[in-house]
Amino acid sequence: MAEGAGSGEPIDVLVKSTRDLLRPEELVREATREIVKDEIRRHLEKTLKDDPKLDHDLRDAVRDLLSARAHEYAALVRVGTATARLGLAALPPEVRKELTKGLMDLLSKELGDIVERSL
Repeated sequence: MAEGAGSGEPIDVLVKSTRDLLRPEELVREATREIVKDEIRRHLEKTLKDDPKLDHDLRDAVRDLLSARAHEYAALVRVGTATARLGLAALPPEVRKELTKGLMDLLSKELGDIVERSL
């Protein structure tokens, strides 16, 4: 075995990762993929520019899809909330009180963190 080959030394790892990074076939494949994507994008943009109704219909469909996703997420939050309330309601009163206090403390802290990060 050659000296230093496969020894796991940091320099060996660096050389191997650099060699892997510079594989010409990978670079050519990635560059070709980007060129093809750009060409398809240009063609689609031209098609939409040439057909304003199609452009409008696509934008409306995307807007509807985003709205549907937002409604789906809101419904999932409501289901989660109802499920949590059901779980709390099924607990004995003393456990429910303790757990509710713990949850409120946690939510208060998390909301405070979110507000601080957004400022």
